[in-house]
Amino acid sequence: MPPEEEHRVEIALDRLLAERGMTLTELADTVGVTVVNLSVLKNGRARAIRFSTLTALCEALDCQPGDLLSVRRSGVHPAQDQR
Repeated sequence: MPPEEEHRVEIALDRLLAERGMTLTELADTVGVTVVNLSVLKNGRARAIRFSTLTALCEALDCQPGDLLSVRRSGVHPAQDQR
């Protein structure tokens, strides 16, 4: 089995929180997820997200999943992606 490739999914949680004037703690309370779990998601260390959590995040942030998640181009380091 080949070594597992690092995922390229990025989450724009910092940007959306800033745009809405909301803290991670406020979002955690609203969504019903721990601050630790949201921090893991925010920092790109999450391996999965439940659709129910994604739905709750989108409702709390008044956004669509595509506003929250994107896929970095293959072979591009996050600091180099200038889309």
